[in-house]
Amino acid sequence: MALGDTDVTIDTSNVAESCRPVTEILSRIGDKWSILIVMALSAGPRRFSELKRNIDGISQRMLTLTLKGLERDGLVSRSVTPSIPPRVDYELTALGHSLREPVNALGRWAFANRPAILKARELFDGLGARTSSSALPLSQSVAVPKAGGTSALPASPPAPPPR
Repeated sequence: MALGDTDVTIDTSNVAESCRPVTEILSRIGDKWSILIVMALSAGPRRFSELKRNIDGISQRMLTLTLKGLERDGLVSRSVTPSIPPRVDYELTALGHSLREPVNALGRWAFANRPAILKARELFDGLGARTSSSALPLSQSVAVPKAGGTSALPASPPAPPPR
């Protein structure tokens, strides 16, 4: 299969087995640090200290581990220039650059759908405080839109303000 080839067939009779290779790869690229590092390196090579400064909240240890994992998977290359102290630069490989567009697409999707997701969380959190034993009778339900129609859900108090 060539770089970027997307002609993949999933065996729906055994989804777990069919998705195992995808799950393995997504566990590497799906964590927040890997995505942030890929995006930081998309502008060109960076030194370790530049990455640490530009990625808010990442520890030195986590940056080191994530870079090693990305290098192991062929997404990042590491080059050492002999000097005192040694200069180490990281940059995306061709495979790493091929990840930029899917990550950008996922980011665009997240921004576009954030309001709907926040609203769904509010609804869920407002209803989630109730247990099945304290559910209201159906006569005291409210209609909540869902795909293909509406669903009767117990009325709930407004969600608490965000912290």
